[in-house]
Amino acid sequence: MSSSNRPYAGDVTPKDAWTALETEPATALVDVRTVAEWSFVGVPDLGGLGKSPLFQEWQSYPTMQVDPSFADRVAGALGAAGVTAETPVFFLCRSGARSQAAAAALTARGFARCFNIVGGFEGPLDSSRHRGGSSGWKADGLPWMQS
Repeated sequence: MSSSNRPYAGDVTPKDAWTALETEPATALVDVRTVAEWSFVGVPDLGGLGKSPLFQEWQSYPTMQVDPSFADRVAGALGAAGVTAETPVFFLCRSGARSQAAAAALTARGFARCFNIVGGFEGPLDSSRHRGGSSGWKADGLPWMQS
């Protein structure tokens, strides 16, 4: 887990996030993509760990305006789930950009162990301009599902 002067605890690979979610009972995963992404692309499946991701949009489609209440909403939902300010919280988006901003926002809200999942759920575009094959949650073979 690297930090290198980020406004959050650091960046982790999807596999490292999975390992932490699997081995540390108090960890949490926050998926900050849009409702459309959850519906049409899929979501992480933490059912085998006895956990569920927290789904909270950082930006809402189609305007992609940042939710000014994001940190308060996430802090409230995590608190209701028994997550403390010292609990490791992992943030996931499509490619790892929105999740950086979300991790920084929750860190500023007082959560000390917020991590960005590099590569996100689908990773960057490959040479064919497709996502999901070169890096990210799906490419790493981690559990996911579609509705």
